[in-house]
Amino acid sequence: MSPEERPGADRTPEEIRADIEQTREELGDTVEALSAKTDVKARAQDRVTELKDAAQAKREELAGKAREISPETATDAGQQVVGTVQQKPLPFAAGGAFAAGLLIGWLFGRR
Repeated sequence: MSPEERPGADRTPEEIRADIEQTREELGDTVEALSAKTDVKARAQDRVTELKDAAQAKREELAGKAREISPETATDAGQQVVGTVQQKPLPFAAGGAFAAGLLIGWLFGRR
């Protein structure tokens, strides 16, 4: 095949250099993309960070909803229960011991 029959034979050296430079840039981008995809540790760390951020956002959302839903009377009722337990601890201690006995019996019965 003679030089005149080759495709692109009428191109100037500057055009060929520009094509070579463009090909080098594309190759560099491709290598960079491939190395990012094969860096398992970095990808796993990115995923962990994404999951942590999502969990934190969900926790804050749920905490906000809980604060909106729980009325002030719930706080007052909780304080009242604590006061009652402090004033009369024996019935609550007995109930706790009974529940603990049931739990222990159930655990040993499963073996």
